[in-house]
Amino acid sequence: MAETSKVKGPASYFPSIEKTYDKPIAHWMDILQKAGPLKHMELVNRLKTQHQIGHGHANALVAAFLATK
Repeated sequence: MAETSKVKGPASYFPSIEKTYDKPIAHWMDILQKAGPLKHMELVNRLKTQHQIGHGHANALVAAFLATK
């Protein structure tokens, strides 16, 4: 019997983010990429103020984005 691995970390928020804001994760990653070289909380605050994303969702997106850098 195979175990089903549960998604952990920032990516665990992705289904909720896509449902809540009606945009794919790639859309948000593109926005973060275009934001330039900003610090974690600067990116979080940009998503919160310019795109009305909640703090937890913004934090998860930024953490996932920066993990790829």
